[in-house]
Amino acid sequence: MSAHIFIAEDEAPISTLLKYNLEKEGHKVSSSENGEDSLKSIKQKMPDLILLDWMLPDLSGVEICKQLKRDKKYNDIPIIMLTAKGEEEDKLKAFETGADDYVTKPFSQKELNARIKSLLRRAKPLSSTDVVEFKDLKIDRLAKRVYRNDKEIILGPTEFKLLDFFIKNPKRVYSREQLLNNVWGENIYVESRTVDVHIRRLRKVLNVSGLESLIRTVRSAGYSLDN
Repeated sequence: MSAHIFIAEDEAPISTLLKYNLEKEGHKVSSSENGEDSLKSIKQKMPDLILLDWMLPDLSGVEICKQLKRDKKYNDIPIIMLTAKGEEEDKLKAFETGADDYVTKPFSQKELNARIKSLLRRAKPLSSTDVVEFKDLKIDRLAKRVYRNDKEIILGPTEFKLLDFFIKNPKRVYSREQLLNNVWGENIYVESRTVDVHIRRLRKVLNVSGLESLIRTVRSAGYSLDN
């Protein structure tokens, strides 16, 4: 199961090695070396899982974890805390702040990979399947086909990518910037209003006569797959 994993780690050798091994597993990887930048990037990129160092410059991993878990937009992103602290009270503190798992340095990459896979399966059971359903909507990822109430709907490639991204987290609201980063890509320049154009196209095609609208606009926030 490939995923977008964010690494918040200030030790460059560890971050580089993690990035190399995770990309070898087929994951997309983003990273940052300090706390403030990590928190900002996580909110922009909406990764599928976070590897979070306990001690970071500017803002600690513990504080980042607390802030993310208090916010409904981000509290279901799995967090694995990475730390040299191995005492039981430290582990309890990590879990109390909302961390989903805890790995003590130095760690085995095989063990870390296994924990990542386990958390991804729990957090995103839909994303590992070829056919995904939400209410009366169905996406066949292998055949690149979309159905609503068993009626096939023809989508363009960008609209298909948008819908496939939305259905991984139904009802979660994504900003235009988050959609640009995750659907178009981080290093591709596209104006934010381009998102609005594709959302309108997607909404129009999905709005089959007699059925409820599935794309919800949240003023000043973004869009979600909902009704």
